[in-house]
Amino acid sequence: MAPPFDVAIVGGGLAGGLIVLALAARRPEVRVALIEAADRFGGNHVWSCFDSDIDDAHRWLIAPLVSHAWDGHDVRFADHARTLAQSYQSIESERLDAALRAALPPESLMTGAAVTLLTPTSVRLADGRMIAAGGVIDARNAGDVARLNLGWQKFLGQRLDLAGPHGLTRPVIMDATVDQADGYRFVYLLPFGPRSVFVEDTYYSVAPDLDIALLESRIAAYVAAQGWTVTSVGRSETGVLPVCTGGDFEGYWRGSGEGVARAGISGGFFHAMTGYSLVDAVRVAIDVAGMPDLSGSALHAGLHKAAQAHWRGQRFYRLLAKLLFDAADPPERHRVLSRFYRLHPALIDRFYAGRSTLPDKLRIMAGKPPVPLGRAIAILGART
Repeated sequence: MAPPFDVAIVGGGLAGGLIVLALAARRPEVRVALIEAADRFGGNHVWSCFDSDIDDAHRWLIAPLVSHAWDGHDVRFADHARTLAQSYQSIESERLDAALRAALPPESLMTGAAVTLLTPTSVRLADGRMIAAGGVIDARNAGDVARLNLGWQKFLGQRLDLAGPHGLTRPVIMDATVDQADGYRFVYLLPFGPRSVFVEDTYYSVAPDLDIALLESRIAAYVAAQGWTVTSVGRSETGVLPVCTGGDFEGYWRGSGEGVARAGISGGFFHAMTGYSLVDAVRVAIDVAGMPDLSGSALHAGLHKAAQAHWRGQRFYRLLAKLLFDAADPPERHRVLSRFYRLHPALIDRFYAGRSTLPDKLRIMAGKPPVPLGRAIAILGART
């Protein structure tokens, strides 16, 4: 007897959700189960990307999910500020949840379903149920992170309603004019309306712990310094994203169990320097929808091969992350990003999309590094 589902996806966040939407659009005959431990899909998140991050042929997948879009963005550093023309867009997790509920029948959508065991063709839930499928994909959060050498990009973001206009016409991707005592820190601003703004306090750190009270106080101080009066706080989002400098990729990939296919951050599909995963989630979802064989073994082979290629392609970004964490003193890390944001806009676009060319890499590394020279030389000679 055939299993009730052709594919079971564990993890209803961005990576798993986009695979579902891609399969529903391109392979409607495929019977898909989406299994999520929380009570809704997508969690509580705002995901963003530059317009150039997404291939033209792939825009159809996220276009219905985009909640806000702008024609440009700003960056601010202590020594310079800049407006870049590249468009920017954001997705709120509620859009993803609604799209998934519209794409699949209710019996295919399982929330509040904690998982205790995965195999290439089955999922065991905490309540004892077994879900059989032709193939299983683990698209949950990061796996055995002890296998990787990681720093962290940590943040708290709040959507704030204000008493008066905030005056922003486009996002501020990085306002690094703030205090740098903890390492590279910046405030991220998304204007969701004339009196509504998403304010996120972000910093790069060697430890994954998150002091929420501290970040709330930092946001309050920043908002007060702008002269804004808050009337209410909407969504509040926290995140701890991996920034990878090296490690045992194969050991990390086996974290779910031998032979289990992986996607999203748990599969290593994220930008090593930024920790962002939206761009790779789109690419992987399109790839999965195009696989002729969706059996457990074929999914594992295809996604493992893609993850290996991604790991190799991320070597330069792991090197940059290592320079940031190991060569720069914490209060001086902002100099690395400040220097980077003086470069050509097209180079910056390719960097965030993970498509830096050899000339891009040479240009990024050219000149006197904004870190102690001896440490930089030692890191450049190390494996990542």
